Amino acid sequence: MSDSGWRSGVRGAGQSDAPRPVGRRSVHADSGNRLGAAHPRVEGPVDLRLVPPALAVWVTAAVLVGASPGWVTGVAMVSLAAGGMLLSAGRADARPESPGDPAITLGDSAVPLGDSVRRRRGACVARRRGGARPGAWPRISAAAVLLCVSAGAASAGLHGADVRRGPVPALAKRFAQVTADVEVTSDPRFTRPRITGDHMAPTALLFDAQVRRIVEADGMVLATRTPVLVIVDARSRRGPAQASGERSPWLSLLPSTRVRVAARVVPALSDGGDIAAVLRVRGSAPPEVVGEPSGPQRFAGRLREGLREATDGLETDARALLPGLVVGDTARITPELDEAFKATDLTHLLAVSGGNFTILLALFIGPAGLAQRVERRGLAPRFGVPLRATALLGGALTLAFVIVCRPDPSVLRAAACGSIALLAIATGRRRSLIPALATAVLLLVLYDPWLSRSYGFLLSVLATGALLTVAPRWSAALRRRRVPPRLAEALAAAAAAQALCAPVVALLSARVSLVAVPCNLLAEFAVAPATVLGFGTLATASVAMPVAKVLAWCAGWPARWIADIARTGAALPGGGVDWPGSWAGAGLLALVTVVVVLVGRRLLRHLWLSAACLVLFLLVVVQPPPLTRVITGWPPPGWRFAMCDVGQGDATVLSAGDGSAVVVDAGPDPVAVDRCLSTLGVTRIPLVVLTHFHADHVAGLPGVLDGRSVGAIETTGFEEPPDQAEFVRREAAARHIPVTRAVAGERRRTGRLDWQVLWPPPDPAPTPDGPNDASIALLVRSSGLRLLLLGDLEPPAQQALLRSPAAVEVRNVDVLKVAHHGSAYQDPELIRRVAPRLALISCGRHNVYGHPAPSTVRALRAGGAVVLRTDEDGSLAVTGAGGGLSVAGH
Repeated sequence: MSDSGWRSGVRGAGQSDAPRPVGRRSVHADSGNRLGAAHPRVEGPVDLRLVPPALAVWVTAAVLVGASPGWVTGVAMVSLAAGGMLLSAGRADARPESPGDPAITLGDSAVPLGDSVRRRRGACVARRRGGARPGAWPRISAAAVLLCVSAGAASAGLHGADVRRGPVPALAKRFAQVTADVEVTSDPRFTRPRITGDHMAPTALLFDAQVRRIVEADGMVLATRTPVLVIVDARSRRGPAQASGERSPWLSLLPSTRVRVAARVVPALSDGGDIAAVLRVRGSAPPEVVGEPSGPQRFAGRLREGLREATDGLETDARALLPGLVVGDTARITPELDEAFKATDLTHLLAVSGGNFTILLALFIGPAGLAQRVERRGLAPRFGVPLRATALLGGALTLAFVIVCRPDPSVLRAAACGSIALLAIATGRRRSLIPALATAVLLLVLYDPWLSRSYGFLLSVLATGALLTVAPRWSAALRRRRVPPRLAEALAAAAAAQALCAPVVALLSARVSLVAVPCNLLAEFAVAPATVLGFGTLATASVAMPVAKVLAWCAGWPARWIADIARTGAALPGGGVDWPGSWAGAGLLALVTVVVVLVGRRLLRHLWLSAACLVLFLLVVVQPPPLTRVITGWPPPGWRFAMCDVGQGDATVLSAGDGSAVVVDAGPDPVAVDRCLSTLGVTRIPLVVLTHFHADHVAGLPGVLDGRSVGAIETTGFEEPPDQAEFVRREAAARHIPVTRAVAGERRRTGRLDWQVLWPPPDPAPTPDGPNDASIALLVRSSGLRLLLLGDLEPPAQQALLRSPAAVEVRNVDVLKVAHHGSAYQDPELIRRVAPRLALISCGRHNVYGHPAPSTVRALRAGGAVVLRTDEDGSLAVTGAGGGLSVAGH
């Protein structure tokens, strides 16, 4: 209640015509009900007293968790001494100045205590006159902050000592080969595929663990308890097991399991965090289990395995997303789906979050607004569970949630923040729950100081704080403008969380999503049913699998909706903008956010101006091709051939007219090639030609196939590297696309295109020197335009091509796609015979290979060719033919 309201109540103690408090009337007016609020409640001022201590612990832990023992001890002792002195001084100042009759102070006046209590019992908080002096409470607050600094330093020092103690750090410096017994402390997971040049970096399996026993090469046995990261380099040529449908025995390890590994101990990164070293395990042998997991973890493992089995028959995206949404199992999440969720700021849905826990408890206790009332609903009152028993069962449910989803920091963070958000909604006192949030932060950081350096923890706290403070204000403002209450709450929650979290997300991804708020808003309606049905699947899978599969099928629909929202938002041409990935960039975005909020408040007062801004925003995000072509000139009208800027790789497009095109190679990045095809307006692809199986030509294939009608895929017959060849077959099989093999002499035609395969020769053929020399070479004709695409052919294959019957076809072409990104390995005779008018080179900016080679560029220009390259000129599109040949960049 405001100060004026309190004062009016005090004046009314001695007057018969006292005005009623204005705060309660405003509550009734804001309720939207003509009869007023059924349960009026007036909020007091926000209690921020615990915020400084929580921030002190957080900052102290972040600074000192990896510091030397001397610094930690010094900060802890000095802060403890200073805090103790201030606390003693504050207590002395808090003593009464002189004995006397107690009284209370209300506003600016004082009245006798007994008379006030009799008249206004329960209406105010009394304090004794002559109590604390003016400087007492600031001293006590400062003392609390210093004592929290001391506690944070002590906790950081102890956890830092765990990393440095024992023999493991010394063994890491010697890169020692050891046999170690380790206790698994996290779920094993695969690293994400990564493109390194023309190869896909081998995937590895890793998990967190604690070393319990070490046997060195000389037989010395050492006992310890040190946190490490275990990396299993199971170098299978088939690629990661989760992609090919296999399941590695390492993936079956549960937390608390003890395994014996033969590993090399290597140092962690300079900012290794809470691990002392890395244990690298070579080979693909199964793990040697020397200690079974605990009973609770075995039970949790059975539940998680049952959920996986129940979701096996779902559509691909739902099958991948549902286990992550329910228990944080992200093993099935594909790289392209992961990128889509990152582009739309929906990554909090790929793993367990506080929102999941809130939904779970809300199902148990009923609608949050009735949680503490007689009219409460939910499963607990339906089964006759009293309120106190409901609270105890809620605590047990929280514990089970943490065990099943694993007691990782992210899960602990979700349980704490989810409990706070639910408690805030249930009590209807969001602003008074700030102390609870501060308490949760303080306790969690003291429990695990490494959380202070976790961006995930920072994002969780910011999002929860936004829901407790900013979202209610924005929701009330929207309701005053006649926005429906539920829509106002959902929109305010999404916008508030995005406003506070966007600077941190930009710091991590160097990109700002423009579609985050609408995507989160649209996905929010599906989160609750997917979560509830998913937990139902989890609970029934171990006892009634048919029922679990039915529930999983029902949960698959909202899960697929969420995945479709992410993919659709990520595919929008203007869905995001690049942003400086630094603290300065984060600060700039925070400033921009404040300006947008202030301007937005004024725009909401003008309906037509708001509608115009909304239409402009939609045009910027969607970028309709006709409008984009008028504004940017891309793609140019009548384009015949386009070379997409996909970084260090190849992706070219041959227009067949009316949104149809033949795609030659897919580049290394699905997002980049998908964006290029979308801007070109390509929706139908009769044929995808993959010249060879290097990753910089095929890894982007999902971006070509998703959302488009594809007739067939044609590849070379030389299936090296085998993991990438299998990747192509797997992607094609998942979409029921036939795969054929190209051989020299083949001719095809579609629309205004016709082409001839010049290389590789049919069987029997000499074994090529490598995948590059097995590349498919095409001669393409398009309404008088002649194009030669050489893949990554190197001099041996280029010379063999000149000796083949196809040599007569390669003279005097209009456009040459230069082989192998313009490397120095080119046959001068081939360049002389081809004599292109236009030479296009696809290469990445600042690539480590020096592509294109200056010698190759000079040779092309000496032959009269105009040389353009994607690293400098961006995506390129060729139009016209003969004397009207031209090229445009984008």
